[in-house]
Amino acid sequence: MTATRVDADLIRRLPKAVLHDHLDGGLRPATVVELAAEAGHTLPTTDPDELAAWYFEAANSGDLVRYIATFERTLAVMQTREGLLRTAEEYVLDLAADGVVYGEVRYAPELNTNGELTMAEVVETVQEGLAAGMAKAAAAGTPVRVGTLLCGMRMFDRVREAADLAVAFRDAGVVGFDIAGAEDGFPAADHRDAFEHLRRESVPFTIHAGEAHGLPSIHQAVQVCGAQRLGHGVRITEDIVDGKLGRLAGWVRDHRIALEMCPTSNLQTGAATSIAEHPITALKDLGFRVTLNTDNRLVSGTTMTREMSLLVEEAGWTVEDLRTVTVNALKSAFIPFDERTALIEDVVLPGYAL
Repeated sequence: MTATRVDADLIRRLPKAVLHDHLDGGLRPATVVELAAEAGHTLPTTDPDELAAWYFEAANSGDLVRYIATFERTLAVMQTREGLLRTAEEYVLDLAADGVVYGEVRYAPELNTNGELTMAEVVETVQEGLAAGMAKAAAAGTPVRVGTLLCGMRMFDRVREAADLAVAFRDAGVVGFDIAGAEDGFPAADHRDAFEHLRRESVPFTIHAGEAHGLPSIHQAVQVCGAQRLGHGVRITEDIVDGKLGRLAGWVRDHRIALEMCPTSNLQTGAATSIAEHPITALKDLGFRVTLNTDNRLVSGTTMTREMSLLVEEAGWTVEDLRTVTVNALKSAFIPFDERTALIEDVVLPGYAL
């Protein structure tokens, strides 16, 4: 296959894989409006298009804390069994419509317990909704495999509880764990007991690191906590000077620790200045295992098709580059090796054989 530029129509048809995507950041605007009305929750607007614009504008502050604050509106409609079932099912169908063949969805169950549900009931309900979505997508001829990552919120005290649930539900669709929330001031190492428990139980995990905080955060995630992947990791560039890798950057690259990179989201939080200059391109060219992700499709007003298109249009990416990050994602997915291999060989590579 030659290195050729591709247009948006072709990109929409390409098979895609996403590892870093938050359930509570990807709701349909119309669903938020309908569920908010049922819950008696007041929104900035009840017009779905205007609400989508509100999310995008509110998140464009260049500040991670304000970006996270937009989730209050979505979480307000995800506190009931009905709300969780619907949003989980629609999540899968939206991935399938975007050409995603493998996705990992993450959320923090503790944030969905303001109603009558326990954390365990939240997980059970979300898995039921995801399963319904996968069944409908398969019946429609657009099958997608979706695994779940349970998140602990690093600034609260239920991280170990979330880790315990990841272990308990590892045979019921939960494929791994993550720690999320405000990165600066809340070091991952404060929750080492949770990560040690996950390692003992052979449950893989990723850690949000290198987005709002720099190299110390990445070092903790990788060398202290033992993360197999890095959520964002964009600031690993601070350990690279004129193409020469420092010890930490070299370790991340050489040990194939995947970088879950989210260009549009990084522009919104101030972790990057433009798509053209986003570190994902330089890191790809330096041999890092970079993956391309949406982070929060509603909040960032994006899809995998849009993320790919932006890199093609503004950073000069080719179809070969898109194939590379897609294969990278599947190589680092938290599912068994044979299942990853089958997706790569039977679905992704044929889909990119243009």
